Amino acid sequence: MTTGVVIVAFKCREYVLKCLASVEKRSPALLSHVVVVDNASGDGTVEAVRAAFPAVAVVANGANAGFAAAANDGIAALAACDVVCLLNPDAVLLDSGIEAAADYLRATPDLGVLGGRILNQDGTVQASARAFPGHLTALFNRHSLTTKFLPANRWSRQYLMTGWSHDEIRRVDWVSGAFMLIHRRAFDAVGAFDPAYFFSIEDVDFCRRVQDAGLGVAYFPGASIRHRIGASSRKAVYRAMAAHHRGMWRYYRKHLRGNRLMDVATAGGIAARFGLHAVSYAVRSNVQRLLGRPVR
Repeated sequence: MTTGVVIVAFKCREYVLKCLASVEKRSPALLSHVVVVDNASGDGTVEAVRAAFPAVAVVANGANAGFAAAANDGIAALAACDVVCLLNPDAVLLDSGIEAAADYLRATPDLGVLGGRILNQDGTVQASARAFPGHLTALFNRHSLTTKFLPANRWSRQYLMTGWSHDEIRRVDWVSGAFMLIHRRAFDAVGAFDPAYFFSIEDVDFCRRVQDAGLGVAYFPGASIRHRIGASSRKAVYRAMAAHHRGMWRYYRKHLRGNRLMDVATAGGIAARFGLHAVSYAVRSNVQRLLGRPVR
């Protein structure tokens, strides 16, 4: 029984190196079972990883295949591992809990997926374990105005699952692919990630398919990372934004599709949301440039 780690990289060489250094520090035995899949970064990531961490396997894609497809490449390279951990390149391990999480997954035969604790840069808990999205999620997700100005409202709390301390193991609907452990039984049941998701939503879709197949998804606080959101997506903001919204539409069509009127309303809502986010980012970034501040 072996645990492997897949890191998908795109134009974030220094983050990848810091991530690997944290694996070497916290769980050195894992390093020889790590695969870095580089999505044609062109920034020296492949060469830097091979030079600094010769024990790490590197898959160098000739084009940016997207996160889901690249993750599948890494998973295929770890076919001998019974547990595979997806770890974002803009994350660092805070403890050696990956093996404890993997052992828990092995010992719980009705589980397919386990998510660890994810912390923000300031040490607060990221909402990485959530309920499945529905038609009201647009109003109560972590970026919505409702959640921003009324964070204690019950619909936001229900979707984001913020009403508990995140200090206990708990069954949830889905966990973030930034730090997700998957047992081989889940792949046997549903296959790999849907490569049609270029960036974002592939983790929600995978957990949904796993649960539909009769396996559970759980949150495990005994393994922690610190995660800097958006290290790769900031290199191609509008492309990532568009891919995220296309992923929303694909998820809706696969799992929530209703009558034609609802489909049209949902498509229009997703398109409007993309437009609002794109305009908001453009205005904010231009203001920050005028003020001489870094664009975030």
